[in-house]
Amino acid sequence: MKATRILHDLGQSLWLDNITRNLLNTGVLRRYIDELSVTGLTSNPTIFDHAIKNSRDYDDAIKRKLAEGKSGEKLFFELALDDLRQAADLFRPVYDRTCGVDGWVSLEVSPLLAHDTKSTIAEAKELHAQAGRPNLFIKIPGTPEGLPAIEEAIFAGVPINVTLLFSEDQYLAAANAFMRGIERRIKAGLRPDVASVASIFISRWDVAVTGKVPKALNDQLGIAVAKRTYKAYLGLLSSPRWMRAYNAGARPQRLLWASTGTKDPEASDVLYVKSLAAPFTVNTMPEGTLKALADHGELGATLPADGGDADEELARFADAKIDVGALSRQLQDEGAKSFVKSWNELMGVIGSKSEALKRAS
Repeated sequence: MKATRILHDLGQSLWLDNITRNLLNTGVLRRYIDELSVTGLTSNPTIFDHAIKNSRDYDDAIKRKLAEGKSGEKLFFELALDDLRQAADLFRPVYDRTCGVDGWVSLEVSPLLAHDTKSTIAEAKELHAQAGRPNLFIKIPGTPEGLPAIEEAIFAGVPINVTLLFSEDQYLAAANAFMRGIERRIKAGLRPDVASVASIFISRWDVAVTGKVPKALNDQLGIAVAKRTYKAYLGLLSSPRWMRAYNAGARPQRLLWASTGTKDPEASDVLYVKSLAAPFTVNTMPEGTLKALADHGELGATLPADGGDADEELARFADAKIDVGALSRQLQDEGAKSFVKSWNELMGVIGSKSEALKRAS
């Protein structure tokens, strides 16, 4: 049995961190669903940037939308939603079979709105309505400015993938924003079963400390942070506050491991998949990591509910002069700036493609 199937049967959802029109049109995504136990996917501006820039798969659609007077962000979101609707339909049987727990795809709001709560909420509502699919998450960053938007979007009934979380503290802040939205729905007499995931980024921790810690600590920080966050996650799920919400019909916000492709060439190419196996979580992985897991991956023990040796591991990083709290804030800030950079590059690609296609027509 493939390791992908074993991991799925352990209770962890395997999502693909990629989408291209080619994946859809060639049947590759369908094959990943059937053969590699993939039950969802995530997207981001960088993924779409590469897909549009490095192929001609979108050219005809861009021409049509240009003829309709579309351009810039509006044109991009229509291209993205065309892909994500197709993907959502492929995952719809999973969504129906799991009663909405699994089978999701994700689309990100413009990162240019990261410091504009009101506009983020408006765009989240608009994109979800435009998608017309129940199994589509809108991604909102869990930055301090994003937290009110997360609460308001959940209160409005929009399923949210909270992205750009790096630490236990950032996760707890996002989870509380989610729960405030749910509690407001309960108080207002609205259905509280609005779905959400909270995405913790892993590999960027280890990239950030490479060369700054003893070699024995390489590729250990992201996993230690994940263990501590997993303990906090289980604590919330079993807390009286969350249980009261379940009793009113709410569903839990699931924890998602993101940025799980190995960056260290000396480490296992399935390091973060093997280390982060845990029931009732999601691992969204790059295509190469998914294939490696299916080909030669081996799984060990699942994450310990009590966090295992996370505190001891983090103490070793403190001894190495790594301020984990400060680094988590730095990583989130850098991540937000990176999203803006990717978005601007994507808009540049849309613009240059549009101009080239206009000249060629």
